[in-house]
Amino acid sequence: MMGAGANPLAADKAEIALRHPQYFRPNWYTRAQVGGVLGLATALLILGVVQLEIPFDRIPSGIFKLGDFVRLMLPPDPGSWANAQLYLRALGETVSIALLGTLGGALLAFPMALLAAHNVVANKIIHILSRRILDTVRGIDTLIWALIWVSVVGLGPFAGVLALICSDFGSFGKLFSEAIEAADKKAVEGVRSTGGSHLHGIRFGLLPQVIPVLASQVLYYFESNTRSATIIGIVGAGGIGLQLAEQIRVLEWQKVAFIILLILIAVSVIDLISSRLRFAIIGRAPASGH
Repeated sequence: MMGAGANPLAADKAEIALRHPQYFRPNWYTRAQVGGVLGLATALLILGVVQLEIPFDRIPSGIFKLGDFVRLMLPPDPGSWANAQLYLRALGETVSIALLGTLGGALLAFPMALLAAHNVVANKIIHILSRRILDTVRGIDTLIWALIWVSVVGLGPFAGVLALICSDFGSFGKLFSEAIEAADKKAVEGVRSTGGSHLHGIRFGLLPQVIPVLASQVLYYFESNTRSATIIGIVGAGGIGLQLAEQIRVLEWQKVAFIILLILIAVSVIDLISSRLRFAIIGRAPASGH
């Protein structure tokens, strides 16, 4: 019998340990695996620091220099109302690039995603070729696509739209095909059991399940591409990124701060709108933080 001051939980644990000692013995093999992985990760980190010759002694001076830049950027000032209008037009151009690039990439990726989904196209050759095409396109970064299209079609927003279309084509193709493959097969089988064809099963059994998911992904990428369109603008693909790069080049830090503020406001507004649209599409109320 337990004493008056005995802990019943500790007694229960001791009794379970006596009955099932195999669950309480230390697993040295698992611990060795975890220790080996952590040791390997630490060794790789040290090797990377040594190989890259990271100058840690410059970090303190760099922090002070960053503080100087922040001081020079305050307060944000466009310089004139004409400049503010120019930056607002450039921001609108950036949002337009993101919208057209996102929609174009999604429209082109959707049929390719159907070919890449094994539950839509059973032919292994088509399936593998579609996957490899998407992998190849997705393996090239958006900035690289922007440099390519600037060289092909020249400077301007058209190059930015084409860069985002190419980049999103690969990403959307992968995401869409995975969403299609994860859909419930019972709805398709139900359509087929009533005499419908394979295409009828896709149209009435598969697509109604995946369209809300695909639309949610497109909205998220539109928000993300607004930031990407700013970056590719720096290399000449139009939008506010071009204005940002120009002001940094001439050391107009207050104008730089004003442009960054515009970008932050635009991204926040787009994030708010797209979040509410995503929750409306998937039929769930947004959390209090959105």
